[in-house]
Amino acid sequence: MSETVSLGEFRFACGESIPNLELTYETYGEFTGDNAVLVCHALTGSANVAGGRTTGTSGQARAWWDDIVGPGKAIDTTEYYVVCANVPGSCYGSSGPASTRPDGTPYGTDFPPVTIADWTEAQRALLDELGVPHLYAVVGGSVGGMNALDWAKRHPDHTEHIVAIAAAPRLDPQCLALDSIARRAITSDPNWQDGDYYDTDAYPTHGLALARQIGHVMYLSKDSMDGKFGRRAAGRDSLRDTFPVDSAAGFFPYRDVESYLDYQAERFVERFDANSYLYLTRAMDNYDLASGYESNTDALAAFDGQALCMSFTGDWHFTVNQSETIAQAFRTTGTEIAHHIIDSDHGHDAFLVEPEKVGPPLSDFLAEGVRGTAVTDTAAGEDERAFAPVHTSLFK
Repeated sequence: MSETVSLGEFRFACGESIPNLELTYETYGEFTGDNAVLVCHALTGSANVAGGRTTGTSGQARAWWDDIVGPGKAIDTTEYYVVCANVPGSCYGSSGPASTRPDGTPYGTDFPPVTIADWTEAQRALLDELGVPHLYAVVGGSVGGMNALDWAKRHPDHTEHIVAIAAAPRLDPQCLALDSIARRAITSDPNWQDGDYYDTDAYPTHGLALARQIGHVMYLSKDSMDGKFGRRAAGRDSLRDTFPVDSAAGFFPYRDVESYLDYQAERFVERFDANSYLYLTRAMDNYDLASGYESNTDALAAFDGQALCMSFTGDWHFTVNQSETIAQAFRTTGTEIAHHIIDSDHGHDAFLVEPEKVGPPLSDFLAEGVRGTAVTDTAAGEDERAFAPVHTSLFK
């Protein structure tokens, strides 16, 4: 069950502050002093990482990693004390643009710009409130993986293990471009009103829906889209009224892929805040592991624990090469690191929808470290027992 803690005045990396940062979080299991695992959620995730799914995992709203976190699962809550917090800037209970300031009005776009560094520091403050001085592991997927890397950079002495799944040290220009288009879809919606739409009856739902559709296309691979949709027509009777339709559309088929995107958009705008989408995508786009240092290696040099990177061959959002860049930085520092490359056609969503491939190596790494029986550095061309098939030739 979610709880919310007030952390008092919080100064963001941009230099601005708010008088009281509230953070919504959930915990699972019992804390024994040395068994705490922080799970960092992805872009539109919530603190509800497990406990019974009410929507699909790709929806990222509730129980978004229920196949991975729980009793007897990869992150076993009978063994580990799991903490997951909704990050600042989001809209699932933690302070963000939709929150009210002391005068009772919504912050809107007056809320301070948020960075991944702010997420890390807010999580550290939460753990202090919970009486957790040290973490056994920090685990995250997608931008949550960036968050996990930031822990190795900012608090290297506070955790023993780092797990970055489908992550990158920074976004490439193609993803930056697509995220910028998604944000412009929101800010071009007349109902956005410069972010001051909370006291109106007209939310920027069309803009947010378009932004989410762009995101969904980024999360899927060509192979997964071809297998799931092909060029099949959904039928005119399944046409949704998410967006206006031009008069010529009746001559052409309404395709399965269009119907899927419209459905996902409809569901998303029911639960997410448009301003939060702007804030969180900018936090992700802005992140650079090497910022403030000469290189990725220098940024990670103080971390002396163990690390696991996992990447997926069909993921063009956070690519295998980007994960290998992280792994190579850890190797250069002398950190024990494994980089698992999983053969998958699910695209970026693979870390959510293929628990049977993610769970075993994650479980082994947490239990036995890099030298666990199924934890091997496949990217470096070492023992390949972890997966079949595995692409090990990419970095030889």
